[in-house]
Amino acid sequence: MKISSLQENLKNSLAAVGHIAGKNINLPILNNVMIEAKNGDIKFITTDLEVGIVCKARGKIEKEGVFTVEAKIISDYISLLPNKKVDLEVDKKNLLIECENYKTIIKGQEADDFPLIPTVDKNIYFKLSIKEFKKILSQVVFAVANSETRIELSGVYFLFNKEKLTLAATDSYRLAENEIKIKTNTEEERSVIIPAKTLQEVLRILSVLRQENLNEEENELTFYLSDNQILFTVANIELVSRLIEGQYPDYKQIIPLNHKTRAIINKSELLRAVKAAALFSKTGINDINFDFPQGKNKVIISAASGQSGENITELDATVNGDDNGIVVNYRYLLDGINNIDSEEIVIELTNSNTPCILKSKTESSYLYIIMPIKQ
Repeated sequence: MKISSLQENLKNSLAAVGHIAGKNINLPILNNVMIEAKNGDIKFITTDLEVGIVCKARGKIEKEGVFTVEAKIISDYISLLPNKKVDLEVDKKNLLIECENYKTIIKGQEADDFPLIPTVDKNIYFKLSIKEFKKILSQVVFAVANSETRIELSGVYFLFNKEKLTLAATDSYRLAENEIKIKTNTEEERSVIIPAKTLQEVLRILSVLRQENLNEEENELTFYLSDNQILFTVANIELVSRLIEGQYPDYKQIIPLNHKTRAIINKSELLRAVKAAALFSKTGINDINFDFPQGKNKVIISAASGQSGENITELDATVNGDDNGIVVNYRYLLDGINNIDSEEIVIELTNSNTPCILKSKTESSYLYIIMPIKQ
C-alpha cells in the first residue's frame, strides 16, 4: 500500500474514527485503525465490535492495499505534522510516514484479523438536519439508565413514523421525550432502541465536523435500518451500530393527560431557587418541596435537613388551578430545566403522588417528566 494525502485530511479522518479504538486486552487489533486503499477510495476504519466507524479521506493512491496500526499513535503523530502532503507506505510489518523533513516508522500488523464492519441495506432512508438532531438528541439522551439490569433502558427509543421521528429516554425516575420532522421514502412505521454510547459517539462526530465546509446535502444526517443494526451517514463518515434487542416500556401511559395545577415560571429565577434549596436537601435523597398555594401567583420552593438547616424561596409565577404541592429530586429537576430552551418554564401537576411535567412555554415538542418522591 502506498498513498498520499494532506495532513489536515488525515488528521480529521483519524479524529473521527479514533475515539472508539480503546485498550482492548482480549483483542489487541481493536486498538488499531485499519487503513484501506482500494477502488479509488482511502478509508480509515475502527470498531469496538458494537460500533464501527468508516471515514473516507481525500488523497492519491499509488498502490492499493490494507494495513492496521495503533490508532492513538498514528493520530497523535499526524496531528503534530505540518499541513503539507503526507506519504504513507507499507513495508513488511511497518508503516512508513514521510512529510517534508519528518520521517517515521510505525509498527503495525496485517489486517487479516481485523473484524468486518457490518453492512446495512440503503434502500429505505430517514434524513434530518444535523443542527436539529444534535439539539433534540442532547435534550433526551441524558435521561437513559446506566443500569445493566434493564438493558432496554440503557438506550434511546427512536420511533420513525412517516415524516416524524420521536425520541424518548427514561431511567424510570424521569422521562424525556422530543420529536422532529424528517424526510423519508417509506410509509412504514419502525421503532428501535439505540445504545446511549452509540448516540454519544454520533454527537461527538457531529461536533468535530466543520459544518461551514459542508454543502446542503452534507449538512444532513441519514439513517438506514436493518433488523439489528443502524447506519448513520454524514458527509464522508459512516457509523454502524448494533441495536438493543427487547421491548421498550410503554412510557406513554405514565404521561398525565390532564393536570389540576399549572405554573409558568421564569427559568433563571427557578434555576437559582432550586440550586439554593438543593444545598439544604437531605443527602442521598436530594429532596426539595414545591408548593403552589391557590390564588397567590407564587411558587414556594423549600428544603430542610437535620444536618445543614433549611431554606425557603418564594417566586412570582402565573399559577392556575388547585392548591397543590410535590416533592422531587433536585438533580433530576435541574437536568430538565437546563434542557428546556426558553425563558419561561411550564410546570403541570395533578397531585403529590403523580408525575409532574416540565415543558417550554414556547416549544410544544419537548416534554420532561419527573416521578415524585413519596413522603
